Amino acid sequence: MDLDKLMNKHLTRAFDPSKTIPEETLQKLLRFLRSTPTSTNIQPNHFYVLATAEGKERLVAHLGERFQDNSEKILNASHTIILTTRADLPESHLKEVFDKETADGRFPDPAKRALWQSMTRDFLNLRNYGYKDLNHWMEKQTYMALGMTMMAAAELGVEAMPLEGFDPTSVDKGFKIRETGHTTTVLLALGYPDPAKVYSDPISRFEADRLFTFV
Repeated sequence: MDLDKLMNKHLTRAFDPSKTIPEETLQKLLRFLRSTPTSTNIQPNHFYVLATAEGKERLVAHLGERFQDNSEKILNASHTIILTTRADLPESHLKEVFDKETADGRFPDPAKRALWQSMTRDFLNLRNYGYKDLNHWMEKQTYMALGMTMMAAAELGVEAMPLEGFDPTSVDKGFKIRETGHTTTVLLALGYPDPAKVYSDPISRFEADRLFTFV
């Protein structure tokens, strides 16, 4: 990964509608998204991959009136992913996580497996009843997946644009997301930049001494 190149590029704000991400590249990126870590391995997400004109048009129709300036970005993108997060954390989901870990052999020692599951439940109870921030904590996991996937996209030569300009209630309704126990958190448009609309201005960031404190 060329970090210098990443540090000196703008995020793409306009896509070339004539270019489509090759299927092999897309599948590699989705495999990476699937592999992104979550705290306690809770995996609170579901991802809607919009690969067709119909899918992208449906999303645009449910962005909400005040967010229509994002329509062109989504329609011109090769693909757009709706990243959703669980609205709650029922016992059935926790059981699925534990059963999958057992099936995958994550903790072959039964004693270690029992300890891990006990520690996970204790931590989740702390988030739910102590900090009372379970939903916010789960959304943090979604944003971690978003950031890591953007870096992976750059490594694959794909531009990634995160979008928060949408009405989550409307998007949830358009894709019947709440019926699955999830809600929309953030969007990620993917594709290749429109060469006529590439930013060339310098990157502007605070100096290092403004940002870092060494102790």
